[in-house]
Amino acid sequence: MPTQTHTFVAVAFVENLSLKEISAAFPEARGGAHERRLTRAEGGEVFLYPFGVVVFRDVPREGREAELARLHAARPGLTTQVVREDFTVREEEGASIQLTGGALTVDRLTPERAAIVAQTVAQSAAMEYYERIVEDLFARTGNLVSRLETRGTVPLRVRPLHRFIGEAISTRNEVLSVLHLLDKPDAVWDDPAMDRIYEDLRGEFDLADRYQALESKLRGVQESLELVLDVARDRRLVLLEVAIVLLIVMELLLSLVRLG
Repeated sequence: MPTQTHTFVAVAFVENLSLKEISAAFPEARGGAHERRLTRAEGGEVFLYPFGVVVFRDVPREGREAELARLHAARPGLTTQVVREDFTVREEEGASIQLTGGALTVDRLTPERAAIVAQTVAQSAAMEYYERIVEDLFARTGNLVSRLETRGTVPLRVRPLHRFIGEAISTRNEVLSVLHLLDKPDAVWDDPAMDRIYEDLRGEFDLADRYQALESKLRGVQESLELVLDVARDRRLVLLEVAIVLLIVMELLLSLVRLG
């Protein structure tokens, strides 16, 4: 069998996708609790994941656009701002499993192995989306901390800070919700070759290190925001105490005026 080259293309959306929405858009798709999978009559496969990623295997551009149009029709308002990532797998009879030059070589690309590749590429694309969000949160938090460092004060209004903290916590929860997807799939335990593929791909995409970096940054953002919020509250309390003292002084002055 001549060498075959397979291309996996992942498209990650801002929004998550419920399995119900996926099933409505692709009724012919089949799968488990964490994904849906379909084989196209024109050739190629489509993998859909609830964390907002669609992966295409050997689907040309026009085919990808057609399948994404189906998804947009079933999910109105789905953003057009996406993250794309692609990966190449070479299938060569008798070859040993190895990862070289950013491409995976296997002796056979079975449906189970294709699913492992698709899931890992999907996780990497989703991680890149979260990395962009967290980087923005990190930069905005840095601006607040810089203001505190240079001016020694923060804005009196705490409601925007509350919203910002809520946004950071929500993002952290979303990232944590993807954690179980980084666990080793059950199918890998029964196939040493699939286990090798899975570990090689995780290393190629740096999934574990990238996740830890995300979690660390989010924890830093949350702690910094809580510090800024405490400073803002302390400042408001000081101003409140000053206002109370001024009211007491005014009351005393008025009393003296009346007595005079």
